[in-house]
Amino acid sequence: MSTHFSPPSSRRQFLNGLGGVGAGLFLSNCKTVPTESDTAGVTLRQPRLPWPVVFKGEAKFNRLCDEAGKKNWASLPIGQRTATVGKALVGTPYGNYTLEIDDKIESPSVNFDMLDCWTFYEASLAFARMVKCSPTFWTREGFLHYIELERYRDGRCTGGYLSRMHHLEEVFDNNERRGLGQNVTRSLGGVSVRRNIREMQSAWKQYRYLRSDTSLIPGIAQIEARVSALPVTYIPRSKVSGIESRLQDGDVLAVATQDTGGYTSHVGLALRDGATCRYMHATSSRSKGRCCVVDTRISSYLQEKSTNMGLIIFRPAEAPVLG
Repeated sequence: MSTHFSPPSSRRQFLNGLGGVGAGLFLSNCKTVPTESDTAGVTLRQPRLPWPVVFKGEAKFNRLCDEAGKKNWASLPIGQRTATVGKALVGTPYGNYTLEIDDKIESPSVNFDMLDCWTFYEASLAFARMVKCSPTFWTREGFLHYIELERYRDGRCTGGYLSRMHHLEEVFDNNERRGLGQNVTRSLGGVSVRRNIREMQSAWKQYRYLRSDTSLIPGIAQIEARVSALPVTYIPRSKVSGIESRLQDGDVLAVATQDTGGYTSHVGLALRDGATCRYMHATSSRSKGRCCVVDTRISSYLQEKSTNMGLIIFRPAEAPVLG
């Protein structure tokens, strides 16, 4: 799955819905301007683009901070904390292309006024990690620090589109190697799958940054070759009901697809419901409200489309705390 999301009936429609958004961006030699906040060896940075471009929905962000403080979300384990943030975002309208904010310059960004499936999980996790810090760091800069940590290769946005990770498989692999979580799919009975990923290089016209600078396409091809070589496993959908009891609040649940152009087609979060697990995600389905929802149990959700092949599960860990 690449960074654009709008659950479509075909891979090309899927890419159209994603545009050049959800999980990976890229560019050239822009410098980040550090702020005076240098904490625990981490410099909180000013964005490369104006604040109104990179941080939308600040009123909602502030309300979340108030609620997190009043209800002491910081005391919860990371999984429950992430699921709690996700529940607080339920009802947020679905919107794609929210990371398509410039023709050239890549910068960590968020839009709390509308979310797609990727940015929903990403914002929930970033906010959950942020509130573990002192409230001094419950700021735009603090939040975007944790977005950068999750979204960009090795946690560093270079200012270029290619520094963003565009495929969930790379996000999971890179973050696991940095100690930010664990892909638990294989341990839950996952079976191997291998694909030749070419979706972004083939459909480059769907991506604003690639349309604006076609010299990036060879770099995307190299990235997709590396993604194709990653060891990927998934739980077949017929087996998911049998492992639901082992899923945890806040697990990142990626839907494996039958479409051979990619590995995944959708992503959301696990929400425990007794012995079962419900699927919390941002949906473009008008029948479901075209917004962030707590949906049916995940095993039932996978039965809704014949192209849903199964499930990939990543379990996030705590990130280093600022301060």
